[in-house]
Amino acid sequence: MNLSNLKPAEGSTKTRKRIGRGPGSGLGGTSTRGHKGAKSRSGYSKKIGFEGGQMPIQRRLPKFGFKNINRIEYKAINISVLQQLADAQQLSKIGVKELIEAGFISKSQLVKILGKGSLTAKLDVEAHAFSKSAEAAIQAAGGTVAKL
Repeated sequence: MNLSNLKPAEGSTKTRKRIGRGPGSGLGGTSTRGHKGAKSRSGYSKKIGFEGGQMPIQRRLPKFGFKNINRIEYKAINISVLQQLADAQQLSKIGVKELIEAGFISKSQLVKILGKGSLTAKLDVEAHAFSKSAEAAIQAAGGTVAKL
């Protein structure tokens, strides 16, 4: 070992720049923030969407459409799906619980039964909403409809 190959011990030195620790460090004075302006001050935070004074994109683009905040989102399930489920599991009553177990909906979803397909089994169906055609088809097959 000699002076030409001396190194500091592992982990004894830091690579992070220490800013604002006097002129001798080379990073004193303005502490890498430049001169004057909002960005040089403490407490500065850029507003969301700010583009340096240029008109922001959310103001440049045209707005259109309408979003109803009171909209109720239903998961649509056709009576043909109910028929398949009843055939596969020999069910006479199909409710939300059976649809969750079969993997058609998640616990938080609301269900609306729609009238596409045909229904031959006599089913007691329980759901949050029904279309008129689905309700008629279930009752025509001898089943009952129950709204939750």
